[in-house]
Amino acid sequence: MSSRKEVAELAGVSEATVSRVLNGVGPMKEETRRKVLAAAEQLGYVPSAIARQFARRKSGNIGVILPFVPKVHLFSTYYFSEILSGIGEAAKRLGYDLLLIFRDEGLDYAQLFRMRKIDACIVLGSQSTEEERNSLAELAREKYPFCLVNQRFDEEGYLSVDADHKTGSYEAVRHLIENGCKQIAFINGPELYTNSLDRFEGYKKALAEAGLELSPELLFTGNYSSRSGYAAAAAIAERYKQGEVDAVFTANDRMGIGLMNGLRACGIETGKQIAIIGYDDSDGSRIVHPQLSTVAVPFYEMGQRAAELLLNESIVQPQSEVLPVRLVKRASSLF
Repeated sequence: MSSRKEVAELAGVSEATVSRVLNGVGPMKEETRRKVLAAAEQLGYVPSAIARQFARRKSGNIGVILPFVPKVHLFSTYYFSEILSGIGEAAKRLGYDLLLIFRDEGLDYAQLFRMRKIDACIVLGSQSTEEERNSLAELAREKYPFCLVNQRFDEEGYLSVDADHKTGSYEAVRHLIENGCKQIAFINGPELYTNSLDRFEGYKKALAEAGLELSPELLFTGNYSSRSGYAAAAAIAERYKQGEVDAVFTANDRMGIGLMNGLRACGIETGKQIAIIGYDDSDGSRIVHPQLSTVAVPFYEMGQRAAELLLNESIVQPQSEVLPVRLVKRASSLF
């Protein structure tokens, strides 16, 4: 079965040009169009069903749905900037543009397709709410191509790209245990996100394997901001002084850094008196003092892969992927 790359080579053009010609997107020289069509016919190249959907809509845009978070500099946040960079690279390579759309209460995902504003949709920051579930179910019923990043609805079987957060949190907590920690607090994110649920599963598994009891008093919930990590510091400091906690695992680096600052204000030094490990391997984890142990998550590759799964013409059936993560040991968890 021939590929778009072979068509591009025979026609003497880029793969992006082949994609634009076959999808009817953007201005194109007639001579170029004829060369591509002739090469496709000679090779017997037939785009997939998803590609034909794109061709009928002809917007040339991939919609990226983003959460609207007032007073948060979203594009400076490591998580979003990395994923968007990955999506943008793949989209450009495949001949598409990005249309960034902020989620609000009245946003109708399917309407974006009906108005031919987008050909495919990548959803970031999706939450397990009734409204969100209804919007995604409508996309599925109408057979509009979409992909979730870092969130899953396993029972629905939607196309998604995720990271192995269960393994990541398990390795993080096991690292703390191997360093002698036995009373490990956990600052997780909201349960509306499957990645929060996955991290909690990994945390519980590591404790259980080590024969350590899970203490509800050591469980905290933040909102992934440094402020929420700082807010948890007073309670954790009190438990530390009473000998009830010797380490903390946080569900992202921002909360970990906020916690470090909060504990320092309470007179407790990370890496000397208490161990802390974060999650994401953001830029901040490397410049804070002491450097923050963390779990590296391939956010760029996740965004890149989401776009490729939607636009890759060889994909016939929806599929989901889970990318591996990697534990990064630094001074904050090494006494």
